[in-house]
Order: sequence, then structure tokens, then C-alpha cells
Amino acid sequence: MKVSDLGEFGLIARLAEELSAQTAAAGDLFVGIGDDAAVWRGAEGAHIATTDTMVAGVHFPGEGLPWRDLGWKSLATNVSDIAAMGGTPEYALVTLALPGDFSVEDVIELYAGLGEAGRAYGVTVAGGDVVSSPVFVITVSLSGRADLDESGQPRLLRRDAASAGDLVAVTGYLGGSAGGLRILMNAADAPGEARERLIEAHLRPQARLDAGRAALAAGVRCAIDLSDGLMQDLGHICQASGLGATVWRDKVPVNPWLSHAVAPDQALRLAVAGGEDYELLFIGTEEQVLEVRRQVALPVTIVGEMVVDPQQRVQLLDEDGREVELLAAGWDHFARGERRS
Repeated sequence: MKVSDLGEFGLIARLAEELSAQTAAAGDLFVGIGDDAAVWRGAEGAHIATTDTMVAGVHFPGEGLPWRDLGWKSLATNVSDIAAMGGTPEYALVTLALPGDFSVEDVIELYAGLGEAGRAYGVTVAGGDVVSSPVFVITVSLSGRADLDESGQPRLLRRDAASAGDLVAVTGYLGGSAGGLRILMNAADAPGEARERLIEAHLRPQARLDAGRAALAAGVRCAIDLSDGLMQDLGHICQASGLGATVWRDKVPVNPWLSHAVAPDQALRLAVAGGEDYELLFIGTEEQVLEVRRQVALPVTIVGEMVVDPQQRVQLLDEDGREVELLAAGWDHFARGERRS
């Protein structure tokens, strides 16, 4: 069997199974494989850690990319994972894999972007590693902390805490990052400000730390960041919580700038399956969602609800309650077929 036969998430499940005995025996491990970040008990509280890798030609074009923006994005995507757990990021380690002829000036620009993101999110880049490679690769590992409740348990947002009847809500607008990638790959075009806004959405994602903290304070206990696309990431929550979900097509907050770059049906597909928006998707009661909306300075939209479904499906429904079929549900590194962009 090849990894392409399993797909990215099938492979992760298989690896988790391989390590299940070890993780089960780790008494201080609160959250292991299968959520946005790992969480374990430390001497003075709960620690959170996550990691992410970006490869030239896979996650971004191999040439012509602003390296400062890539530095920002490399750290911000990790901060987004900790935001999705309701935690606070603290220290990062960076590993670079570089071809020998890579420009030193470009590396400096990359680190300038890392520094900008670090200052924006309160993260210190504390070290890392540099190795030789035929292609450029950057891996960021980020650690942080979570608050403890009165019983000594970490206060977290998790994927497995949804309940039937809960509402599905998202911050911000969706599809802008995928639209920006299409422009960068010359698969779409847009005039003036729309072009700039969409490219910025792709290159400079904003980690929703404030929204994660507001959700936790409002009593929400289930969330995920939108890295693989609304339908696929909501599917992760369905799988972890043993439920299904419906998403209402007319409620999806499609990035308004997409109308200048793609057709309406393409804009919807990018919004629900494009990925890399790094908005916060959270699950809660109407009262909790409205409280988050009151506390954050960005749009919060109710887009669906959690339902009882033994098959743990996510269905996109039109205004008449009919299911809308999509060509692709989201991003999978190893699955055969169409890319999310």
C-alpha cells in the first residue's frame, strides 16, 4: 500500500494507531494526535505544542514569492493552531532546509517576516536548525500554554466536544486565500485592490487568538482552525465528536473580493473547500456564539448546525434543503485528484 492510497488523514490515523499504546501510557498527556495541537501537564500548568512544514512547489510557488511574507505565514499558521485550542503561544523553533545556492538575503527577509509575526502574536523565535536540501523547506515548531480550571484540567477548545443541535460558526470571510493563490499561479486575475486583498489573504493570514480566547471565555469547548477548508475541517470535528453537520450555502461568508476574480460558483467552492483561510470555526449554543460575536472585532457568522448522523457526513445544503455537490471537499496532501486551488 502507498500513502496515496490512504491519503493524508488516513495515514495520520494509522500512525496514531501505531503509537496508541505509548500515548495511552503517558499519564500527563491531555491531548495527543488528532487535534490542532498536543497538550500535556507541566510543572506549572499545561503546555501546548504544534508544528507545521511548508515546501517550495507544494505549499507555495517555488519562485517569485516575497520571502518576508512567507516568514510571516510560517509562524502565523502555527499560532492559528494554538488559537484553535484557546491557548497562548510563547516560543518557536525554526528548521530550514536550503539548497546551497539559496540567497542569504532571502533568508534574512524570511526571518524579518518571522520577526514581524512574532511581535504581532507575542512569540519569541528561540532557535532551530539549518540543513542542506535540494528544495526549500521551512518547519516551525511552536509551544505555548493553556490555563487550568479549578480541578487542574486545562481549559481548551477541542475537536471532540461538539453536541447535536450546536451551531457552527466561523470568523471572518472564506475563500480569499485560495483566490489569492489562484492569482499567484496565474489561474485567475482581478483588478487593483481586489488583487491586492486576495493575495494578502493568502500570504498574510491572521491567527485568531482573540477569537479563540473569547470562545473559551463564552463557554465554547469545540473549535478548529480552517486550514484545509470549511467542509473538510468541519468533517474532522464530526469524526472526533461522532456527529454529522449541515452547512447552509446561503450563509457561507464568501470573501467579497472573490467576485472580482472568479465566477460565483467558483467563489463558493473556494470558500467551502479552498483552505488556508485560518479563520476560527467553533461549535456552540446560540447564546455562546452571540457572546463571541459581542467580544471580537470581526464578523462571526453562523453557517450551520451539528446533527445526529452515524455516517458523520458534512452536507452543504441549498436554500431548499437539497444537497450541493462539490468537486473537492478540501485539501489532502496525498489524495489523488484536484488541488484545492
